Amino acid sequence: MVIARSGSKRWVAAADQAAAKLGLRVGMPAAKAQALVQGLTMIDADPAADIATLERLTLWALSQYSPVVAMDPPDGIVMDTEGADHLQGGEDLMLSGLVNRFRGRGLAARAAIADTWGAAHALVRSTDRQTVIIPRGATAKAVNRLPLSSLRLPAEIVGSLRTLGFATIGDLAVTPRAPLTLRFGREVGRRLDQMFGRLAEPIDPIRPADLVEVQKSFAEPIGAPETIEKYVGRLVRQLCLELEKRGLGVRRADLIVHRVDNTIQSLRAGTAKPARDIAWLTKLFRDRIEKIEPGFGIEKLSLAAIVAEPLVEAQSASSLIEEQVTDVTPLIDVLGNRGGQRIFRVAPVASDVPERSVRRIAPTADEIGATWPLHWPRPSRLLPHPEAIKVIALLPDHPPVSFTWRGNRRRVKRADGPERIFGEWWQSSSEWVAVRDYFVVEDDAGERFWIFRSGDGVDADTGSHQWFLHGVFA
Repeated sequence: MVIARSGSKRWVAAADQAAAKLGLRVGMPAAKAQALVQGLTMIDADPAADIATLERLTLWALSQYSPVVAMDPPDGIVMDTEGADHLQGGEDLMLSGLVNRFRGRGLAARAAIADTWGAAHALVRSTDRQTVIIPRGATAKAVNRLPLSSLRLPAEIVGSLRTLGFATIGDLAVTPRAPLTLRFGREVGRRLDQMFGRLAEPIDPIRPADLVEVQKSFAEPIGAPETIEKYVGRLVRQLCLELEKRGLGVRRADLIVHRVDNTIQSLRAGTAKPARDIAWLTKLFRDRIEKIEPGFGIEKLSLAAIVAEPLVEAQSASSLIEEQVTDVTPLIDVLGNRGGQRIFRVAPVASDVPERSVRRIAPTADEIGATWPLHWPRPSRLLPHPEAIKVIALLPDHPPVSFTWRGNRRRVKRADGPERIFGEWWQSSSEWVAVRDYFVVEDDAGERFWIFRSGDGVDADTGSHQWFLHGVFA
């Protein structure tokens, strides 16, 4: 339990779901919390350390998810993901992946996507769901029943509104504006307008201290595609010159478009390895310039190397080189910037268990030195998980006569095996005596499958003796 203090007053500053189940809540006096839960461990709040940690998380999100990211104190991060979510596979995959990555670091998180910063802020703090996505134009319906405390108003205003009988944002939204402004000032109306998108609320993106960034401001707004392309090319050249001075190459660059209506658009381009090629980086952005909507005009362009790494110069061609190695990184860059964020290579792992014998590595990673085993046939397609099948077969070591997979019964024409694979006891004690007997079988249609029986067909300790299909041959 985190406890805040002011003079002699001490109260609960943060409480998780486990604490809530015990009846503890934020704002409760510390003495009452101790009385409710015997042996309660209390930690003094450290706001400075919290803000420093939030800043580090925000900078991490900047490098991973969006060019426009800012802190939303005391415990949030706000991102404009428009134009960047496709790099993560879409909104659903982006949100679930984000929450899972936080969970992997031991942090509980919730995430929401909505039309406005205010709506997303309110939704994520008023729901128990880990991820929430509100369709475009559905903000009003989504926030009407949310409590007033989620409207980002000062506590004293929220208290006064509750005294007057207002309980939800919907109650406040249908109330005439003039009386509210007369009594509470402009803040209530401003927050409502921001919530429903009637008033722009631009995000001031966080920037690392050592960020390499170049900018161009315009005395007169620009909007023609050819003009935008011209200045983007100039910014790329300036950025590359700055990177050259520092011996760096860009891995991820963000183009920020500042429009005259105080809104921001962004484009992100990534490279498979550090790059400083002006023509190539310009092409990566030029291919996506048509996505920029200038509106009433663009007043400033910013180009930043969000992720930059040391660039090691390499000789690409020479008459002394007998065989020139083909560089596939341009292809990787093009596919990656079209949304292929999950481009990877596969590499062998020293394991006999098929699902553990391969892993994903970066497409440009160095060779790991391991070789693929060639002494046993392996299917071209390995299923993510072995799928149970119904089999007619003699025990202990005969191949199936027929099997049923996904509702289709197949008669086995030819079979080869068994190939016995033993469990890896160092991975799990349950695999101490476990075995699998694999067969390559061919059906009447000529299709070949990789199936196995869990267990040796005799001893129940070696497996369940159930059959599974694990792969398909080309």
